[in-house]
Amino acid sequence: MSARALMSVALGAAAVGGLAWLGTVLSPFHLRVGLSIFLSAGMAIGWYILGGFARYYSFGHTVFVGVGAFAAALTLQTWRFDGWVLQVATGVGAAMAASAVLAAVIALPILRLRGHYFTIAMLAVALVCAEAASAFPVFRGSIGLTLPDVAPPSVRPERFFYWMSLGAVTLAVAVAALIARARLGYGLFAIREDEDAAQMLGVPTTRCKVLAFLASGTITGLMGALYALNLGYITTDSVFRGALSLDMIVNSLVGGMGSLFGPLVGAVVMTLLTKVMLGDFLEYHLAITGLIVVAIVFLAPDGLLGLAEKAWRRVRGGNAGGGADPR
Repeated sequence: MSARALMSVALGAAAVGGLAWLGTVLSPFHLRVGLSIFLSAGMAIGWYILGGFARYYSFGHTVFVGVGAFAAALTLQTWRFDGWVLQVATGVGAAMAASAVLAAVIALPILRLRGHYFTIAMLAVALVCAEAASAFPVFRGSIGLTLPDVAPPSVRPERFFYWMSLGAVTLAVAVAALIARARLGYGLFAIREDEDAAQMLGVPTTRCKVLAFLASGTITGLMGALYALNLGYITTDSVFRGALSLDMIVNSLVGGMGSLFGPLVGAVVMTLLTKVMLGDFLEYHLAITGLIVVAIVFLAPDGLLGLAEKAWRRVRGGNAGGGADPR
């Protein structure tokens, strides 16, 4: 491992440690805000593995949130386990397995589509799964499912889920970073630039897309399970919401599609904007948020990270020029 990679790992570990420590001192309200940021960031990173790395934009990624949530809820209702560790492990494991199975089943047929055809197909898959969850009594999606309280008695629920979601988003970032630096990542970048040319040059495009789709769906399903466990009660409308897919896309666009940290930055900015700064303007909440997002997209098409990078280059260029000026 290079020195730069070791430095990145060390800085990441320090950041995670600092955020974990903050969980011991933050108020319940700020813990909820942090939880929302982590859940939004984890879902956005799951979406980004496919949408950012390969430019396969999905408008139906909420299907993995819903499948993960229902898998965790049905598993924990069917089998009663003693101990919060076993409950969380079982619920999260069932969610990740169900999401991975769904991704594996639909990957080959749906990844044959490109562009807006893929986008519409994923939206259709999400709508079909949502209708199935509501229509079939076994899922009880229209009635709703109550999830057990899995937080240990000695820890406040909001603090417990803050730490759990922090661990999940850390795992999501680690997986995405490993993919980006592996052969799979280079294959996805080649697909993003020109899929036909990549295929002619020998890149196994189908295998790369399927593996990215599996990783993307599994991570999103993990976040869906934590989302459901935190809510404590879910219905089809609460976890198959199209707004969740839209949030993943918006967070990635606002932060910047050119970097893995874009979804993280976008999740922080959009969560603070919608849940904190605009919390007192409920009547104009959506209108103001929409205008701000449109302004960011138009003024910073590369996202906030892209805008910051351009500003930094100008500052460095200006300083270099000033140093070279003999006056």
